[in-house]
Amino acid sequence: MASWEDVRRIAFALPETTERASYDGLPAWRVRDKPFVWERPLRAADRAALGAAAPDGPILGARVPDLGVKEALLADDPSVYFTTPHFEGYPAVLVRLDRIGVPELTEVITEAWYARAPKRLAAAHRAQQEPAGG
Repeated sequence: MASWEDVRRIAFALPETTERASYDGLPAWRVRDKPFVWERPLRAADRAALGAAAPDGPILGARVPDLGVKEALLADDPSVYFTTPHFEGYPAVLVRLDRIGVPELTEVITEAWYARAPKRLAAAHRAQQEPAGG
């Protein structure tokens, strides 16, 4: 089970990450002022749309590279990843923090960062992550 401290630690391990409250006062992590992950509790409309399937517990919003990746995550593990009508047509998923392990969360946050980081910054970070010799 992951926590908000895990989110914060993973996000700040990525270059040029800042934390700033979103418009609703909840934490959002950004790269060059573009949000890539954020706290996203369900709103009344979300709960109404999801009905009995509406989860309790902490929820992280995360950008994904495109709608294909979003659909793949939703299909791969609906116990962890979900969406609401608010995010229809938008490249982001909602993640149940209490159902995701830290290694998978690290991958989600890192890929969200890559989806929002400027190309040169992302390329430089990828190059640093590659093992020596190729």
